[in-house]
Amino acid sequence: MNWIRHKIDQIKEPFEPGNKLQKYRPAINALDTFLFVPDHTTQKGAHIRDAVDLKRTMITVVLALIPALLFGMWNAGYQHYIQLGENPAIFEAILHGAYKIVPMIVVSYGVGLGLEFAFAIMRGHEVNEGYLVTGLLIPMIMPVDIPLWMVALSVIFAVLIGKEAFGGTGMNILNPALTARAFAFFAYPTYMSGNKIWVSEASNVDSISGETILGSLAANKEITYNTAEMFTGIIPGSISETSTLCIAIGALILILTKVGSWRIILSGIIGAAVMGMIFNVLNIEGNGLTNFPWYQHIIVGGFAFGIVFMATDPVSGAQTTRGKWIYGFLIGLFGIMIRVFNPAYPEGIMLSILLLNVFAPTIDHYVIQGNVKKRQKRLQMKTVKTA
Repeated sequence: MNWIRHKIDQIKEPFEPGNKLQKYRPAINALDTFLFVPDHTTQKGAHIRDAVDLKRTMITVVLALIPALLFGMWNAGYQHYIQLGENPAIFEAILHGAYKIVPMIVVSYGVGLGLEFAFAIMRGHEVNEGYLVTGLLIPMIMPVDIPLWMVALSVIFAVLIGKEAFGGTGMNILNPALTARAFAFFAYPTYMSGNKIWVSEASNVDSISGETILGSLAANKEITYNTAEMFTGIIPGSISETSTLCIAIGALILILTKVGSWRIILSGIIGAAVMGMIFNVLNIEGNGLTNFPWYQHIIVGGFAFGIVFMATDPVSGAQTTRGKWIYGFLIGLFGIMIRVFNPAYPEGIMLSILLLNVFAPTIDHYVIQGNVKKRQKRLQMKTVKTA
């Protein structure tokens, strides 16, 4: 590796301070850190909460996303062929899914990293690794047939408004990937909801129906999928949100490596289960979502993916131990509530996470203030006893 190190040092020489290309030093340093550990440490911001550097954290999350991504590629192709009456081979299904999804990933990383490099050069700081995860998350939560230019615009909105407007990686209050999805959802609703967007080529081939389980329930239609199919994810839906099984594998990786908070994941599931049980017990009249079994609420739609990979964002989520329990519980609770009360937004988990992102600092504030008051009270009691 020494010759690679020596070669990179030669390439970097014109970019060193005082040389002609020093302005572009953050860009060349970003490429350097893909191969070698940087020799500097963070001095401020959200990064100093742990000794593990940001790059290692981001790579761990990317690895945790791989099972859901690979399954999503296969499922995208499988849903396409099976609705045409064909039974595709595994490789054939993956190939069709990759043909649709890989260009989305390339666009997401190309546009997003281009903006990250531009802001790093303009502001004179190093390129942050935060977009390694965001750039993969954005295509994974989109419909398979969304036009690439919409992906590009969503990425631009997420990076500019969701992150850089607040100061960059570590300073954003909203999850950037969900910000991109919210932008696409409200700016191009016909490409983000409906019956013809969740299966590849459904809008072009009459014989393909891409209606999701949540869409069918919202329209009071009967669903034909059983619990096992919902859990494994062999159903129409966003690219990588359908398989709770693969998402659970990713969750296990995040929890074992302590990158993701098990408290947020567990409390989110409890919150969703509680709200689902309330609707089941009340047995009130409504659409099919009202009396949908609570345990099936957890394994369909984007709930599992959102609670594992979005709610646990260490920047936009709660930071205190008790705050994480409250934050996760409310995300699950509101996610199912929005899904049931407003069939126009069956993916309530997106709105729920963005809402709690905004209130996460407030939750932490009151948790900390509560602890301060408890300590002050204990100190006063100790002083009285001593006196």
